Amino acid sequence: MSRRAIVAATVLMLAVLAGCAAQPAPNPNPTPTPTPTPGFTSEADAYRAAEDTYRAYVDAANAADTRDPATFEDVYKWATGDALAADKKTFPELYSKHAVKTGDAVIMTVESREADERLSKLAIDVCQDVSHVDVRNEAGDSLVDPSRPDVQMLLVRLVSSDQSPTGLLVSGIWSRSDGVTC
Repeated sequence: MSRRAIVAATVLMLAVLAGCAAQPAPNPNPTPTPTPTPGFTSEADAYRAAEDTYRAYVDAANAADTRDPATFEDVYKWATGDALAADKKTFPELYSKHAVKTGDAVIMTVESREADERLSKLAIDVCQDVSHVDVRNEAGDSLVDPSRPDVQMLLVRLVSSDQSPTGLLVSGIWSRSDGVTC
């Protein structure tokens, strides 16, 4: 897998390996099709659930040990669609290369962006600090792009799911390439 492919894989790996390189525009209809409306009583409740979901996803990614594939399962349970496919490609790749991740990504801010009428598809903007995150190969060389920004603005899409305790799963994560900064 190329470094660019790894970049697109997950927000953590995006942040760690290549920084905020421009990504293709997100698909306005993320897959899979959302399950029925999770029953949020308001848009504010839905956005709180979106933030809780993304925080749980980042916590799981921070806790994942690239030397222990069993720890990847906690990340996978918070993702679906493109995000899940990318995670299931990136984490095993890092494991096979004996790469070691250190440090944690820290969510600085989360802002509501958009939601559909049913509150089953949402988007949030996330400002995230990755300054303490590093990935090193077997020789101890950093795989982090030296030009990676320490603080990054991300677009996170979520879809409803009855498989999640929050009622949502992360369906895609993109670097904001439209000039928006943290």
